[in-house]
Amino acid sequence: MGFVLKAPTTLLRQEKIVRLCQSQGRFSINLRKRRLPLQICSMSKTAPEQNLGFPILVNSCGGKMGRAVIEAAVSAGIQLVPVSFSPSEESGRIVQVGGQSIQVYGPSEREGILASIFEKHPNLIVVDYTVPHAVNDNAEIYCKVGVPFVMGTTGGDRERLYKTVKDSKVYAVISPQMGKQVVAFLAAMEIMADQFPGAFSGYSLQVIESHQASKLDTSGTAKAVISCFQKLGVSFDIDQIKQIRDPKQQLEMVGVPEEYLSGHAFHIYNLTSPDKTVSFEFQHNVCGRSIYAEGSVDAAIFLAKKVRSKAEKCIYNMIDVLREGNMR
Repeated sequence: MGFVLKAPTTLLRQEKIVRLCQSQGRFSINLRKRRLPLQICSMSKTAPEQNLGFPILVNSCGGKMGRAVIEAAVSAGIQLVPVSFSPSEESGRIVQVGGQSIQVYGPSEREGILASIFEKHPNLIVVDYTVPHAVNDNAEIYCKVGVPFVMGTTGGDRERLYKTVKDSKVYAVISPQMGKQVVAFLAAMEIMADQFPGAFSGYSLQVIESHQASKLDTSGTAKAVISCFQKLGVSFDIDQIKQIRDPKQQLEMVGVPEEYLSGHAFHIYNLTSPDKTVSFEFQHNVCGRSIYAEGSVDAAIFLAKKVRSKAEKCIYNMIDVLREGNMR
């Protein structure tokens, strides 16, 4: 018997993808031949919120994620500080995003400019979407100045990152995954791993993750899901992940729509029993960046509330955000 178990994030286009096959008197359910890409997207829009009580500064506004977060923040009615920090070669530029002009400053100017802005806006929240090698330096500057921040950038030395924030007692949301629905899926995986340890002992695992060519590091989401499978008894090392960054392979092997080659996250986790008679497949596909941008805005709103309430806990993740009902 072989079957595929998927974790769909939408019910669209699910018809006619299940096929029963008979072989040597046995029936099996085969979904692989008819796999249709699933797209995670935000289906609801709400009217812009007003008077949220805090301004937002988005680091690296010239990047695609930075732009998406700015647009989502403006749409939500959050005041945008028209300043951003980027690599030195972009210093001095004025970037138009979300109908606003944003002044870009280089690395050497970050601390002084940020301190000046924080003095003027003591309720400021920074959202960081830069590059992996900038994670720790940026976090140290945020903590030195005392600015609460949302770290959406993956990579960097995560242990050092958490220590920096913990020692400074600055409020922060740190998560390798800002997509709310994907985070909810991760939470479900963690619950399964905690309640049924060893359930997949002996099973082999294959992992494919496809992202735009500009993504330099291994998916943090894939690492988190693999950690759950390891608790479930599967032997698998992170370096066994098959990373797809070539656009031709993404089109032909993974099924990424051509218009989303420059911005997507497709993940496939395939489990197979020792005797090859049973298989499970978990898959979550994201086209575009709106899911992460909206999640980042929710994280910023959540963090601003924690700062105002002077919460005892300082470091949060997206699970904390979702548990407080921040699913706009």
